[in-house]
Amino acid sequence: MSTTTPIKRNKLKELKQAYTPPVPQSNSIAGGPPLSTVLSERGARYGKFSKHAEITQTLKRVMQATPNWTLLSPAQKESLEMVAHKIGRILNGDPNYSDSWVDIAGYSKLVADLCEGVDN
Repeated sequence: MSTTTPIKRNKLKELKQAYTPPVPQSNSIAGGPPLSTVLSERGARYGKFSKHAEITQTLKRVMQATPNWTLLSPAQKESLEMVAHKIGRILNGDPNYSDSWVDIAGYSKLVADLCEGVDN
C-alpha cells in the first residue's frame, strides 16, 4: 500500500513536468568556451596530456618511495603532488609560463604556513 497521498502524488507529478534539465551548449562547460577549444589551448600550453601524465606519475612514484613519505600529513602530500603536477607541466610544455612557477610557490607557502600553525 502506498504511503503517498493523492495530493503529494499530484505535486510530485507537477514538479516532474515543470523540471526541464539543462541542455549543454556546444559541449561547453559552465557556459564557457567549447571543451574542444579548452583542450586545444591547454595542449598548446602544457603539451600532450599522456606525456604530462607519464612525467608527473614518475615524479609521484619517486616521492612516494622515500622513507619520509608516510610521515607527511595529507596537506604536505597533496602539496608535493601538486608541485609534481606543475613540474610535469613545465617539463612537458611551456617552461616560461609564469603561472606554473607561481603555483609551485603557492603550494609550498600553504604548507609552510601550516607548519607555523596558519591554515589558509
